[in-house]
Amino acid sequence: MVNNNKVYKSIGDVAKLLNLINKKTGKLSTHTIRFWEKEFKQIKPYVFSGNRRYYDTRSIEILKKIKFLLKNKGMTIKGVKKQLETKNSKLDEIDNKTINTEKLKNKINKISNILKKIKYDG
Repeated sequence: MVNNNKVYKSIGDVAKLLNLINKKTGKLSTHTIRFWEKEFKQIKPYVFSGNRRYYDTRSIEILKKIKFLLKNKGMTIKGVKKQLETKNSKLDEIDNKTINTEKLKNKINKISNILKKIKYDG
């Protein structure tokens, strides 16, 4: 949708862009975006005719950051709120200060396998 030389994307388009897909059903998880709207005051969708939500580039960038921090970095909603309230917050800085959940899971699995091997061999 175009309005005053700005481009807006529907909630479905944003869910596709963020790859928010329900793993069980394979459908888009637009409810996740609506939940984040309630939690993060920085997300301000525009509501045009038909009571449909539309997001501008700024809101989409904030949503990308929220998804990255929650899903990739394993931060809590409270932690992400603090991060977003910090002026000049950059993803590079965040990357150095947070735990990478995938690396942590891999390390836990390796330790678990070693402990199982010790238990069965010993």
